[in-house]
Amino acid sequence: MKILDKYLLKSFLITFTTVFVILFFIFILQTVWLFITELAGKDLDFIMIVKFLLFSMPRIIPLVLPLSVLLASIMTFGSFSENYELAAMKSSGISLQRCFRTLVIFIFFLSIVAFMFANNVIPYAEYKFMSFRRNIAQVKPALAIAEGQFNTVGVYNIKVNKKSGDKGNFLSGVTIHKKSLMGDGNKTVIKAKTGELISNEASNLLQLVLKDGYYYEDVTPKKYEDREKMPFVKSSFKRDIINIDLSKLNTTAVEDTKDSNTKGMLDVSELRYTIDSLSKSKATEAKSFSENINQKVTIPLASTTTPTNDTVKKTKKINTKDPLGVFTDEEKATVYKNALANTQSTVVSIDGTLSDLKLKQKNINSHEFVIYEKFVIAFACFLMFFIGAPLGAIIRKGGIGLPIVFAVLIFITFHFINTFGKRISQEDGLTPFMGAWMSSFILTPLAILLTHRAINDIGIINMDRITEPFQKLVKKLFPSKN
Repeated sequence: MKILDKYLLKSFLITFTTVFVILFFIFILQTVWLFITELAGKDLDFIMIVKFLLFSMPRIIPLVLPLSVLLASIMTFGSFSENYELAAMKSSGISLQRCFRTLVIFIFFLSIVAFMFANNVIPYAEYKFMSFRRNIAQVKPALAIAEGQFNTVGVYNIKVNKKSGDKGNFLSGVTIHKKSLMGDGNKTVIKAKTGELISNEASNLLQLVLKDGYYYEDVTPKKYEDREKMPFVKSSFKRDIINIDLSKLNTTAVEDTKDSNTKGMLDVSELRYTIDSLSKSKATEAKSFSENINQKVTIPLASTTTPTNDTVKKTKKINTKDPLGVFTDEEKATVYKNALANTQSTVVSIDGTLSDLKLKQKNINSHEFVIYEKFVIAFACFLMFFIGAPLGAIIRKGGIGLPIVFAVLIFITFHFINTFGKRISQEDGLTPFMGAWMSSFILTPLAILLTHRAINDIGIINMDRITEPFQKLVKKLFPSKN
């Protein structure tokens, strides 16, 4: 049996390793294409490109690993069935469950490694990846500006004819278009013969020192008829300094950070601590708002609405069901206006607070989803194995033809359901637990069904049960003469 176990494990590992490497390379190309705008035309050296890819590789594992297990399982057991090796094992008294045993143990350890990788390695790599993207211009500021094209840096569009120097920080033929703060185009144009980029790793500012240049600024006259003349102001300078915020040099990284991507940099313990802090903050805000709104819901009376002595004396004769009976019509109108204004202000305050609390809850849900997602990665390895291995034994096809079709369809379904669950849980439509485990709950019955059919040598579809009613109908319509 040890020989058989070694053979099964060796066959699976060879297929799994081959598939994993191929898929990993494909997803790496997809990552390069996704961030091509940050890599192309910036004179990146080989070391920086390697660092960029190394930091982006771990985030691909949760996609590649389950798909590799699924495809390797289908191909391995499909090949065994196609070459009648599985039939030979069964004829020797070795059941399909016994064939699965060694590989299940391997998948178990693979799942543990996948969880540890998702909990420790991916958060660290995500942190390094984001830091590298944000500080790429800080390490080598000339990368932010490519030759011969306009580069958007915050409110500036910068173009240089040529870069020189060891770090490419000496510029010649500098043209800068400064965007208007009013959003009506470029009002200021700066041209300089030479320039120099100066940065400090301890600072978040990049200095662009310009020499021998001119300022051109459009002026908008107050009189409309003078605007057709398009007046402008021109001034010259010998030396000028422009300070640029380094965070604006990489807009993609900034957008990712604003999208609360920092949760991907935390492990399970850190995520639980963050969720606890966010939940307490939300509860404190809700309690504080409730206390404030209770104190606010009163009817403030102006000095003109204060009842006179005569009206106070009449209160004993007034029915208590009409509390405004002691006031005059003018005083009642004032009370109604104050009440209406107070109610409108309260409604606006409640709507704003509810919107803020919903955003806080979405943030909490997204953090909880990341926790469950780490466990889903480990379970997905088991799930894909118990879908792929029985499916390969049933379809009896190895190689890279039909198995790839089945693997891609199943994995696309798994990934689509997982993405749908993530979106709907973040919108508080489902609990984060259900959103994260939705794909596993839906595909687990499929894994049980395929395993049951493979163990009992039943095909995916029993054609006899489908064709039997039609055969009976044909016999009734066209009875045999014999």
